[in-house]
Amino acid sequence: MPSLRLDSVYKRFGGVEACSNVTMEVPEGKITGLIGPNGAGKTTVVNLITGMFKLTSGTIMLGDANVGIEEPDVVARRGVSRTFQNIRLLAEATVVQNVMIGFHRHETASLISGLLGLPSARAESRKLRDQAFALLEKFHLTRYAEHPAGSLAYGHQRRVEMARAVASQPRILLLDEPVAGMNDVEAGELGVIFGELAQSGIGLLLIEHNIRFVTKMCEHIYVLDSGKMIATGTADHIMHDPAVVAAYLGSS
Repeated sequence: MPSLRLDSVYKRFGGVEACSNVTMEVPEGKITGLIGPNGAGKTTVVNLITGMFKLTSGTIMLGDANVGIEEPDVVARRGVSRTFQNIRLLAEATVVQNVMIGFHRHETASLISGLLGLPSARAESRKLRDQAFALLEKFHLTRYAEHPAGSLAYGHQRRVEMARAVASQPRILLLDEPVAGMNDVEAGELGVIFGELAQSGIGLLLIEHNIRFVTKMCEHIYVLDSGKMIATGTADHIMHDPAVVAAYLGSS
């Protein structure tokens, strides 16, 4: 099964080692967890995968492609999409317009045909709008389609961002704290959607502080602390690992 794989990944900022010897795998069609206390290096790993940060050493492979040496736009075109800890939407644009942006890499009509309003561009725009509405239905956002994205409650804005990320039709979807600030019911609803995305063949990397949610959703979990991988395994194994307990609760 094709996957995203990090091998012996290092990242230094000057004299500071943000992550050290990180090795992990995110298979397509499964939900993989990445947890760790604040400052563990989780978002640094996401930024390395997406090309936002450049590797100090190591490799990041997506199937046979070495994405660790590529620019963010190339990584995205290869099928890696993400959400952010801090929501990044076009606040004045409607919800459906925000989601349609996610289809950008699949557009075939030229800029000129769009500016001239040619039939091919109009037909493609209608097709993408229909696809955006299908995603809004999946994320239970249809009634907000024509609302400005910035007017939505926090939890709904998070869903819009996720729908936009899925619109790019990724092979790998990186979810950076997707249920932060949500109650158990809201998180559970998203969990159902994440399961459906995995069943469709997308590989999900779930980066979360909500350990209960991660252990429920993920077959395999990696644990970072101070930029180093301190544990990996099933939820049961992780929850009983002394190094993980010490990282979260402190050692006596």
